[in-house]
Amino acid sequence: MATVFSKIISGEIPSYKIAEDWNHLAFLDINPLRLGHTLVIPKKEIDYIFDMDDDALAGLMQFSKKVAKAIKSAVPCKKVGVSVIGLEVAHTHIHLVPIDAVSDMNFAFPKLVLNDSQLSKVSTQIRAAFNS
Repeated sequence: MATVFSKIISGEIPSYKIAEDWNHLAFLDINPLRLGHTLVIPKKEIDYIFDMDDDALAGLMQFSKKVAKAIKSAVPCKKVGVSVIGLEVAHTHIHLVPIDAVSDMNFAFPKLVLNDSQLSKVSTQIRAAFNS
């Protein structure tokens, strides 16, 4: 059965896309910890990040690095934090979260509730930074 992320890749479920190449997709988390919280996924559905072959894992990290640089350019923050949890969706994904403090990466905290306008605006800003 296809995961929610596979459905986003195929276009069955809409998303706020940030960047895409042949093997990867980056899109906003719709339940973010912080404004600009982005998920980066491989297009090939693999449950556990460490089951990826070395080249695929390296490619995912290199793509994530480019996305993180765009986030940092577009969203005011000290750094972009990285987290891989992998329990909530059985499809490898990397969380990139703009942070100013360690506590900004606490996934137990309440998530932000953002409207379509806010999500569209930040996705446009990050996408523009990615493409510049």
